[in-house]
Amino acid sequence: QVQLVESGGGLVQAGGSLTISCAASGSIWSVNDMAWYRQAPGQQRELVAVMHGDASTMYVDFVLGRFTISRGYAQNTVDLQMNSLKPEDTAVYYCWMEVATYSDYRHYDYWGQGTQVTVSS
Repeated sequence: QVQLVESGGGLVQAGGSLTISCAASGSIWSVNDMAWYRQAPGQQRELVAVMHGDASTMYVDFVLGRFTISRGYAQNTVDLQMNSLKPEDTAVYYCWMEVATYSDYRHYDYWGQGTQVTVSS
């Protein structure tokens, strides 16, 4: 079974920086797209950034120029570096990956448990 474990969330002052990480474990054969989502209280989960299987990236407008998605130095990991944080960035941040295992070579969606990022004003 594939598991995604996130880390790095916490409390930061407005204008500060924080990097959160996600590591996938299991009998992983292939990872295609990876992404970060976030969900604020009372809001729907929204896409933040995508790392495609071809290494191209995509950012939504509200984080463009401030956030950077990247593969970690270890395989099957993805990071989100967040700079110039704003109070409106406060949310639970979720990691998502399309993963195929050696037991089933088809790709399925997997989600992390979420990590809280709180930006004080």
